[in-house]
Amino acid sequence: MDLVHTLLAIWIIASLVFQNSSNVEGRYHYHKKPKGSNRGSSGSKPPVSSPDPQVPSSPTSPPSVPSEPYPNDPGNSSTNCVFNVRSYGAVGDGSNDDTEAFRQAWKEACAVESAVILAPEDYSFIITSTIFSGPCKPGLVFQVDGILMTPEGPDSWPKADSRKQWLVFYRLDQMTFTGKGTIEGNGQKWWELPCKPHRGPNGSTLSGPCDSPALIRFFMSSNLVVSGLRILNSPQFHMKFDGCEGVLIDKLSISSPKLSPNTDGIHIENTKAVGIYNSMISNGDDCISIGPGCANVAIEGVTCGPSHGISIGSLGVHNSQACVSNITVRNAVIKESDNGLRIKTWQGGTGSVTGIAFDNIQMDNVMNCINIDQYYCLSKACLNETSAVHVDDVSYRNIKGTYDVRRTPIHFACSDTVACTNIKLSEVELFPQEGQLLEDPFCWNAYGNQETLTIPPIDCLRDGGPHNALEPSAYECN
Repeated sequence: MDLVHTLLAIWIIASLVFQNSSNVEGRYHYHKKPKGSNRGSSGSKPPVSSPDPQVPSSPTSPPSVPSEPYPNDPGNSSTNCVFNVRSYGAVGDGSNDDTEAFRQAWKEACAVESAVILAPEDYSFIITSTIFSGPCKPGLVFQVDGILMTPEGPDSWPKADSRKQWLVFYRLDQMTFTGKGTIEGNGQKWWELPCKPHRGPNGSTLSGPCDSPALIRFFMSSNLVVSGLRILNSPQFHMKFDGCEGVLIDKLSISSPKLSPNTDGIHIENTKAVGIYNSMISNGDDCISIGPGCANVAIEGVTCGPSHGISIGSLGVHNSQACVSNITVRNAVIKESDNGLRIKTWQGGTGSVTGIAFDNIQMDNVMNCINIDQYYCLSKACLNETSAVHVDDVSYRNIKGTYDVRRTPIHFACSDTVACTNIKLSEVELFPQEGQLLEDPFCWNAYGNQETLTIPPIDCLRDGGPHNALEPSAYECN
């Protein structure tokens, strides 16, 4: 009997130890309720924490391209402080303005290392145009599990607020923007504003936005992770990165209607060391657009369409200098799009686009599958000029699928005076979606080589290089 009691005691002690260990949760940051306030935790479990991001830890040294995202979701550490916006007075009913609650939660979380600002699920929060500024303590996570939305159209937009942007994240380092929730841009009424023409059905012209806000902007920030979110119906660009370094984007879903004007999915400019992975983007403009000042960008596992494809540019507008280098797009799908892989520059610009690789891209009913356009212009008033951005070292490998026969699938329209050089084609096989090809592939002042025969055949690409080529120093960027 003593042996039985001893074994029973050991079993009870072990059970208590296991029960206590299984009840460990992350620390919440409890904020004192003001009198008459309904503040308090929403009862949501704390979100998982951010692992060490695979982007460089220091903005002072140039980071490398972020690698394939890590397997863990941001935030699975019991050491996090959670700043639930409901505890700061956010109502989350889809009609009240919750801006101040988010600003207060940000202010306090910014001062705490590895803090989490939580917009919990089952709530819809309306906030107005806001700049979330740093610097903050490292490891800050902004986690949206519910719905975060803009005011309903331009008439509901506060007159004192900027109409150029909605949420801005400024001067931050080691920040994560994540969640399983939705960012809703309510762009429909913005798209209808009568200040900019845009394409309508069957080639008609409809009205569109001029001063319309970009939905999410990261500015002058480094070592960023953006993942998991669903981003819908932006009035203009869905997500912009300007002056940033070390950006990892993974598993985003971005969507707006095919005819929504200027609704680029992800736009980057003056930004370096960027990885965009495993995302789905459908919209009314460029799926991903890469502006001047970008380098070391890797795009992989992205599905685009309907959209205007993946674009480098436009570059060199107003005779400006533009430099873009070391861009890789691989293992991507582009479908039902006006363009596929496009480089577009204005006449009169300077600088260079170099070290561009497109590899293993599937096209599905795409116009302008492969396109270099150095005569980009938004009106008929543009004139040829003697200077141009130099396009050099561009490779297209394993580009296969179907194209819309209304446009030739391969189009290289290079500057009269600054030729495109070192274009490489390998295993390019593009077939009509239906009907027959109306125009042969087009080349103008384009030099390069075919490592394999292309479908359709292209015989206009020149061998070697131009006799009047300038020295490489002529295209160097300051």
